Amino acid sequence: MNPSYHRILLKLSGQVLAGESGSGINVAVLNRIAGEIKEVSDLGTEVGIVIGGGNIFRGISAQSREIDRVSADYMGMLATIINSIALQNAIERQGVPSRVLTAINMPQVAEPYIRRRATRHLEKKRVVIFAAGTAHPHFSTDTAAALRAIEINAEIILKATKVDGIYDRDPVSDSAAQRYSDISYLEVLNKGLKVMDATAVSLCMDNKLPMIIFSLTEPGNIRKVVLGDSIGTTIKG
Repeated sequence: MNPSYHRILLKLSGQVLAGESGSGINVAVLNRIAGEIKEVSDLGTEVGIVIGGGNIFRGISAQSREIDRVSADYMGMLATIINSIALQNAIERQGVPSRVLTAINMPQVAEPYIRRRATRHLEKKRVVIFAAGTAHPHFSTDTAAALRAIEINAEIILKATKVDGIYDRDPVSDSAAQRYSDISYLEVLNKGLKVMDATAVSLCMDNKLPMIIFSLTEPGNIRKVVLGDSIGTTIKG
């Protein structure tokens, strides 16, 4: 089967790796995600990944524990490196070559992020995991995903979450909530929909980079999205 995209940026939340426990890394979930990434790579699609660190440390919530925002954000970036190494290990156990490129220089652990190096790895069909966000505090991993997607000329951002798209209201608390199949960047910003932070949405809007928000809880959804199946919510201009 022919994929709909040649090169994608997959955004994963750290919370997804935690499974039902809510924290840490659930090995079964990690291996399932790695298997789905292999399926996409086997289709011929080049895969870049940005993963959060919320299952290990959430920078924003840490402020309530008297840790200043900048320090908390750097701690969160280090958490993304832990997740990235774990995901790389799981992907390579599936027989797929991968590289972790980190925005914070850490040569004993991972390669430094260099745009040309990243694109070269992708061209060689290696899965590239972008760690440590943007390396700057006050920027989320959503923004890092948008930035890296633009830099590597990805055709789309696929954001895998626990919810099957964008709703007009919270579907957990309101059973009457309606899911959007398509929505514009401006609608997301104007309605204050908390699917991605405003900086990430604005970056995608300025660069005409579409996004698909979909659920990772159903096995096989990453492959379905890459093959062009109509699932989740598409954000475009």
